[in-house]
Amino acid sequence: MRIRKIIGKLHLILGLSSGVIIVFLGITGCILAFQREIESVSKPYQFIVADANAVAKPPSVLQKIAEASLPGKLAHSITYSKRHRAVQVIFYGDDYFFIVYVDPYTGKVQQVTDMSTDFFRVMIMGHYYLWLPPAIGQPIVASATLIFVVMMITGLVLWWPRNKAARKQRFSIKWNAGFKRKNYDLHNVLGFYMLTVGMVIALTGMVMGFQWFARSVYYTASGGKKLNQYEETFSKKLQKDTAHSIQPAVDIVWQKMIAAHPDAQNFEVHFPENDSVSIGGVANPDADTYWKSDYRYFDQYSLKEIEVKHLYGRYKNTTAADKIMRINYDLHTGAALGLPGKILMFFASVIAASLPITGFILWRGRRRNCKK
Repeated sequence: MRIRKIIGKLHLILGLSSGVIIVFLGITGCILAFQREIESVSKPYQFIVADANAVAKPPSVLQKIAEASLPGKLAHSITYSKRHRAVQVIFYGDDYFFIVYVDPYTGKVQQVTDMSTDFFRVMIMGHYYLWLPPAIGQPIVASATLIFVVMMITGLVLWWPRNKAARKQRFSIKWNAGFKRKNYDLHNVLGFYMLTVGMVIALTGMVMGFQWFARSVYYTASGGKKLNQYEETFSKKLQKDTAHSIQPAVDIVWQKMIAAHPDAQNFEVHFPENDSVSIGGVANPDADTYWKSDYRYFDQYSLKEIEVKHLYGRYKNTTAADKIMRINYDLHTGAALGLPGKILMFFASVIAASLPITGFILWRGRRRNCKK
């Protein structure tokens, strides 16, 4: 009995200390759950009408067209999607983030979007960092998520029925009861039903928020191996090969990726930022997720492929632990399970946002009763 009382106090203290942030994360999570579906309607410039025989222009050509729209800025990467979609030329720097949508067949600029004012980008920055500097906001969000995990565990202990009679009342909401009873049931019953999905959301969020937690997950999943962090790959300038001087290197990499991955739905080419780094190529077999993507790196002079040891290399070379880390983001958003997964995450986020509110109402009610 005493242990249950201590757990109840811990549950209360943690809820009061993190409730506002949990509500905020739940609401922004709901908004972000269907980002792609909403943008497909709100951003019509993503779509184009293409002739069946039209041939897409190579990256080097589209890069110049996009850079002409943003004088003084250099393109970071370009993404080719399905045939009816415009390519996205990404401009990313310390103080700016733009996406230029270009018709890959005609070269027409469809739209130039400043992502600093884009609605969903703003929501993502809030969800990740609370609109604070990342070094400050990310630890706060991750710590609140960790607290939420502890709250779900302590909540399960408090919810657990003591006898058969109490068990019947733990799985349904008594809608014909008074406000206090309905609020009590909403907090306990909904909290129980979202527990599993809520844990998935919270634990995947912690992988992104805490490096120590990500390393621990990988260490456990791999049987004691160390997580290799992403490292930049470099080209060897002293071994310059002029065999491709007639055709830009990025175009050759793009062609290599298409030839090697004919069934991919998305192709991405990263332009080298200087004369030392490599050219990155990405082929994604599923445009709705990221975890199965093939990441490849090429010397910008010899065009030889550079092997990497971190998990963002070729998909066929990934281990089970690598796949767990890769799928983390797609699990967090629900995209790994398709539309049903997104719907599940949406409702779980709604319930997660409601729990601190119903819990606060419970606490206030009990406090007033104690005063009386």
